[in-house]
Amino acid sequence: MESVLQERSAAEIKAVALKAYSRIADEWTLSGREAAALADMSQSTWKRARKPEFTGDLTRDQLLRLSAIVGIFKALDLYFEAPLAHRWVSLPNKGPEFDGAKPIDAMIAGGLPKILRVRTYLDALRGGM
Repeated sequence: MESVLQERSAAEIKAVALKAYSRIADEWTLSGREAAALADMSQSTWKRARKPEFTGDLTRDQLLRLSAIVGIFKALDLYFEAPLAHRWVSLPNKGPEFDGAKPIDAMIAGGLPKILRVRTYLDALRGGM
């Protein structure tokens, strides 16, 4: 019984994470290539993962990425007003994590470590640290 509950819970977590990330990718107007790369998926896997009936697995790395991206999205919505909150990832940034690059490009290039640093950076800005 416990195993069945764990499997169901994992499937629910995956479904919620993918639904949230899909909405964020839409809000940020990410291309299919950008959305797939940020989630560390091929474009074909990303196309399948966007559908509610997706039965594939997500790696721990992918789940951590999606979780951190949800945190980034929330921080941006708290820190900036629309439309800047949703455009921020696509705008060149001179902040210490970006050196003039777009945050989306920096996060794709830097993978999970960069995504986590961006999340920490935004949380620090929001907290006034």
